[in-house]
Amino acid sequence: MWPEKFHHLACPLDGLALVQYDNILKCAQGHSYDIAREAYVNLLPAQQKKSRDPGDSKAMIAARTRYLNAGFYQAIADRLDELTLSYLNYGQDLRHCLDAGCGDGYYLDHLHARILQTQGLQALTLTGLDISKWAIKAAAKRNRQITWIVGNSQTAPLKDQSVDILWSVFGFRHLTGFRKVMNSTAKLIMVDAGPDHLLELRKIIYPEIRQKHSETSATRQDAEFRQAGFRRIDQQCLSYQIPALSGQPLADLLLMTPHLYRASHAGKQAIHDIDQLSLTMDIRYSVFDIDPV
Repeated sequence: MWPEKFHHLACPLDGLALVQYDNILKCAQGHSYDIAREAYVNLLPAQQKKSRDPGDSKAMIAARTRYLNAGFYQAIADRLDELTLSYLNYGQDLRHCLDAGCGDGYYLDHLHARILQTQGLQALTLTGLDISKWAIKAAAKRNRQITWIVGNSQTAPLKDQSVDILWSVFGFRHLTGFRKVMNSTAKLIMVDAGPDHLLELRKIIYPEIRQKHSETSATRQDAEFRQAGFRRIDQQCLSYQIPALSGQPLADLLLMTPHLYRASHAGKQAIHDIDQLSLTMDIRYSVFDIDPV
C-alpha cells in the first residue's frame, strides 16, 4: 500500500530489519507491527514506556498544531529548510532525513513542500519520530507521504547508519541514540531556544529571570557533543518579533511550551491577566558532524 515507505525501519525489540508484508511489518524473529490506516506505525514497545500515555498529550498537540498552522514559526521552518538543503545539495547520495521528536510534523511537512519545488531531491526519504502517539496521529494527518513512527529517540527503531540528516527541534538530546542511526557523513542539526527566546513571557511567569550566556552554553554544548563523538561545524542565529499575541494563539503557545507547567500559582495568575503580549523569538541552529577522531 505504501511501497518503500518503511524500508529503513528496524525492530525495536531486537534491532533486526523490518520487512513489509501488506499492512504489517515483520522482523526475522517474528515480531510484527501493524501499519495504521492513517499510514503510521507504532514501534514503541510497552517495556519502553514510562507511563501509559508518554509524551505530549492530545491537548498539547492540538494547541501546537493550531499555533504552528497560524504561521508564527514559519521563519524558523524556513531557516531550517535552507540549512538542511545546503547540506543535502553537497552530495547526491544523501537521501534520508530524520526528525527525532517531530511533534505534529510541522517542520518535516514544511521541508517536504520545499523539496517538491527543488529539482533532484524528490527521492529524499523523510521520517518523523515521536514518543507521543497523539503527535504522530496529527503528523500523519498533515502528510501521508512522510514516514511517521511512534517510537523512542533513545533507541530509535531505524537501521544503523541509515540517516544522513538528523533534526532535533526544541527536543531532548539523545546523542547516543542519534549517533547509532547516523552514517559517517551525516549531519546533526539542533534547533534550540536562545537566551532571549520568549523573554517577555518568562518575565511575567517567573519572579527572577536567570539570563543565559550563549557563549558559555555553546562551550558546554561542544564538550557534551565531543564526548558523544560529534563536532560542531556551524552555528546560526535567528531573531524576530511576534507582535501582540492574544486570545487563542497566546493560550496555545502557553500550552505547547514547558513554561506554564513550571510556573508558580502567582505566575499562572499573572499570565491569565494578560490580554496580549508581543514576544521575542531567539533561535540557535547548531550543526554537528561525526568526529573522525
